Amino acid sequence: MSQVLDNQQIERKELFGHPVGLYILFLTEMWERFSYYGMRALLVLYMTTSTIEGADPRGTGLGWSEQEALGLYGWYTMLVYVMSIPGGMIADKLIGQKKSVLIGAIVLCLGHGVLILTDTWAFYTGLGLVILGVGLLKPNISTMVGGLYKEGDIRRDKGFSIFYIGINTGSLLATIFVALVVKAWGWHAGFGLAGIVMLIGLVNYVLGLKYLRSVGNINKTVDDPNEVSYVKLYSELFKSKTQLISTLLLVIASGIGWYFLGWAYGLLFLFLAAITALLMMIYKDLESQTFKDRFIVLLISFIMVIIFWGAFEQAGGLMNLYTDTKTDRVLFGWEIPTIMFQSLNAGFIIIFASIVASFWAKRKLKGKEASSLFKMAMGTIIMGFGFLFMVFAAMQFDESGSSSMIWLTLAYFFHTIGELCLSPVALSFITKLAPIKYASLIMGVYFAATGLGNKVAGLIGESSSSFGEYSVFMGIFLFTVIIGVLFIFILKPLKRLTHGAEEKEGSHHKEQEGFELADTEA
Repeated sequence: MSQVLDNQQIERKELFGHPVGLYILFLTEMWERFSYYGMRALLVLYMTTSTIEGADPRGTGLGWSEQEALGLYGWYTMLVYVMSIPGGMIADKLIGQKKSVLIGAIVLCLGHGVLILTDTWAFYTGLGLVILGVGLLKPNISTMVGGLYKEGDIRRDKGFSIFYIGINTGSLLATIFVALVVKAWGWHAGFGLAGIVMLIGLVNYVLGLKYLRSVGNINKTVDDPNEVSYVKLYSELFKSKTQLISTLLLVIASGIGWYFLGWAYGLLFLFLAAITALLMMIYKDLESQTFKDRFIVLLISFIMVIIFWGAFEQAGGLMNLYTDTKTDRVLFGWEIPTIMFQSLNAGFIIIFASIVASFWAKRKLKGKEASSLFKMAMGTIIMGFGFLFMVFAAMQFDESGSSSMIWLTLAYFFHTIGELCLSPVALSFITKLAPIKYASLIMGVYFAATGLGNKVAGLIGESSSSFGEYSVFMGIFLFTVIIGVLFIFILKPLKRLTHGAEEKEGSHHKEQEGFELADTEA
């Protein structure tokens, strides 16, 4: 009995007005994001570096073409997010969030450890392990943050804000220190640093488990009306001719993709067919037209999400390469490492997050348009304008053979403001519109949409070898602005289909807690 009381006292212990468990998760996520963004920042540069010893002061790379490197970058960053769907399912159905985060952290450490090796097999194996590790850790650690607070606890939002700072602190530290380590000791030292900090995150998590005893455990209940059976959902496909025919057509499309584009795209299209079939059955299963209308609006908003991240993720790909080869990076006689420019996004987020949030809050108090869809559309437009500065950079390079770093700084600034308007808002929008029964699954679909955006980013980057940076940057600018304006144009009918969901800001679902500020950098 005494031991039970001691355990409860440990778990209820607070620091600065919040459960100590929050800071355990804060540090775990911070170091995980350090490892991920450190990898993201150097990946394309490493792949395109020459294999000739001494050709680059950072060491030998893989010697790939920019097109090949950007292609793999797109697959890697897509799979990291797409794996959130099976990662969430494993936690929900088999082992719970707490064990999923633990196993994910261990797999991440193994992945980064393998990447220290210089062999080609180690490169692919390491990337695969990182993908699996992030897939287990990412969707579940945010859910655990929500579990630290009882329903109705007014500290919840502040807790997520603290957690959100951890995400961006990890990103900021990674892009500074990995850059310095790579500059001094080479690429594999950068991979090694990412692995070391992930090991620190794992140790922190294990030592802090005593503060997380009642959080993230699997709860199996009997005859729970909100329990989702994926097998049952898919079995319903065979009871409806329309859904069955639609699914068969999608499977055939995946086979065509397999034949013409290769097995990787075939598997991607097959995965999309399976998700599409699942979404169709969810729509059919919804009880009222109100929920069906809201579900349609959510899926339409995901189109904007894919387009946004397809443009935004040029930061780690095409813009990264442009920074390395075509930007004057010398400041006061010191050449700034290419990777360090990636820190601008995280730095701007930390500085401007509260300012952007306050702007929208004041706008809403004044009775002006401040709906989630409007914010997301404006975020897409603002982010798009960031590429206008990259157009100016490309023009300057064509004229003088080099471009100023001021264009990159302005581009990252506009990208960040756009991100702050869209990413946290999109996550919150899902919590308002998603049916209780499918809230977690739809959140996983959101992460998959983010992943598809990452793949689109890779494809767009690959096209630069044919069309040139100027055309690509101009095309992204025009397309994103047009899409944002289009969504503003159809804003009223979309808002009608939400049936006033955003007018009930105080209501939320228990299953949806933990996602309000889950992640805004992905």
